[in-house]
Amino acid sequence: MPSAPKLSDQLCFAAYSFTHALNRAYRPLLEPLGLTYPQYLVMLVLWEADGQTVKEIGERLKLDSGTLTPLLKRLETGGYLTRQRGRQDERQVIVNLTNEGKALSEKAAEIPTALGCAMGAEFAEISELREHLLTLRDRLVEAGCAVGEVEG
Repeated sequence: MPSAPKLSDQLCFAAYSFTHALNRAYRPLLEPLGLTYPQYLVMLVLWEADGQTVKEIGERLKLDSGTLTPLLKRLETGGYLTRQRGRQDERQVIVNLTNEGKALSEKAAEIPTALGCAMGAEFAEISELREHLLTLRDRLVEAGCAVGEVEG
């Protein structure tokens, strides 16, 4: 009879516990900016390319609109972005950074370095881990798993 799986041997638990530790590490870094971790992710997407639709942001973050819309509302209330219906297609909602939202990117610029220091890891090590995780995620998606699929 095979032995029961051990928690300590499970990739899922390593990923789960790492994610929680990572979120806890981000909290004090994001607090001075007035952002939560999910809000930070939204801002990262917009700092890369302003003026995206809610759908585009959701695709990048692998979030459905029911999860994303409350995040956008809080960021809009905080003065970091605006949401407007598309002129050519009113079903689309375009998200634009305000000047305050754009300026926040400068304050956030040191967060990746601070996080790397907290982990005691060099940029190359973190980059390699990130690429490996993305490769494994993509393989799960290709295998037909529901991971990373955006609900429409």
